[in-house]
Amino acid sequence: MLAAATALALTACRSDPPPAGPRVEIDTIGDTTIVRTSSGSVWAAEARLVPEVSIGELDGPDEYLFGRIGSLAVDSEGNIYVFDTQASHVRAFDATGTYLATLGGKGEGPGEFKRAETIAVLPDGRLLVRDPGNMRVQVFDPESGGTDEWEYNSGNTYRAGSPLYTDVRGRTFLLTRGHDGDDIILVLGPDGTHLDTLPEPTTDYEPVVVSAATENASVTSFVPFTPGFYWAVHSSGHFLTGLSSDYRVDLVLDDGVLRIERAYDPVPVSGEERDYRRESVVRMVRFTVPDWSWDGPAIPDQKPVFNELLTGRDGRIWVRLATAGQRVENESHDPGDPFSQPVTWEESTRYDVFESDGSYLGAVAPPDGFRSQPDPVFDGGHVWAVATDELGVERVVRYRIEVDDRGGGRFPSETSFAGQLPSERRVAMLPVAWTVRQGVP
Repeated sequence: MLAAATALALTACRSDPPPAGPRVEIDTIGDTTIVRTSSGSVWAAEARLVPEVSIGELDGPDEYLFGRIGSLAVDSEGNIYVFDTQASHVRAFDATGTYLATLGGKGEGPGEFKRAETIAVLPDGRLLVRDPGNMRVQVFDPESGGTDEWEYNSGNTYRAGSPLYTDVRGRTFLLTRGHDGDDIILVLGPDGTHLDTLPEPTTDYEPVVVSAATENASVTSFVPFTPGFYWAVHSSGHFLTGLSSDYRVDLVLDDGVLRIERAYDPVPVSGEERDYRRESVVRMVRFTVPDWSWDGPAIPDQKPVFNELLTGRDGRIWVRLATAGQRVENESHDPGDPFSQPVTWEESTRYDVFESDGSYLGAVAPPDGFRSQPDPVFDGGHVWAVATDELGVERVVRYRIEVDDRGGGRFPSETSFAGQLPSERRVAMLPVAWTVRQGVP
């Protein structure tokens, strides 16, 4: 499953030697293979995102004006699909950002949405729209122009923000709630046939909360900066899971578990940010229980390692890290609103990127305006995401991943180990392997 490279490879012609690769420890315990990066990275430098294509305007043709972007999808040709929750339709653009078509609209008939949430693309290019209002997945075929409806039966028609995953085999993974009230994942085949029902991944960890109650109401809130459990469906169709108390991410494969670990310095919580988060919780609880006071548990001194796990179309694993908070003036502060504060605290977005075999490529630092929600789309040397400008205008931007490798300015792509790793623990200086893949136009 894993491999150890024995040579250095660099596709670009250059006279100076490549930088040193990461230092990695490999261990096998039972059916779990652990790949732990103790220092360095394949890219040997922090990557940045360089804008290439931007879609969206403040003023202009209607097809380029977005109300509120709720979800993105990109097919293998680089065509971009944008679900606008305000307009309740999907707009399609080609790889250069040119408008192609509008799909769907409000309604209950074929090709219409009642309360759509999320979109995704199958390997054959068909667009899927999760519509719990109509309790179905709406299917659009760009090749034929036809539509299809995949109905599903569950005990809950609405799960705001629920993900919709597809894998390389054309299967769709849909999170919903069963008739018994438990969260389940429906697995649908390429034709919409119900293949399986899986329980949502869970952990034994109990979230740390504060709670209060009166005779008529109760309220519960997570304690700020306590760990959370995250999961995603990898493009291979396997679950990716992690508890953010440690830098440990598991890819649960058919024949065992690939565990990805990395040495990491925890991010401290400043006293000012801790006070802000604590006061926010107190304010929220007192809205229901006015005389409530915080008597524990304590807010941690360090932030959890990560806030989200994501997977790319190419199989890469993206870990959205917790970062230091920054004090930001709230220009929309309303003194008459008890939930509106003159200042807020925000974290910059930062990702660690791994190949599906556990090799650590490096960190990516998106530019100002980049939004981590809705989930970006990752594929090879490109990232598609929503960005906002200083006026709050939403745009969809295609970024190129670029590493300033001694001024080389290349973007990184396919990189992995080669050769079979022995089962016993070993420490190796892994090589740098650069392969520049042809990107979209």
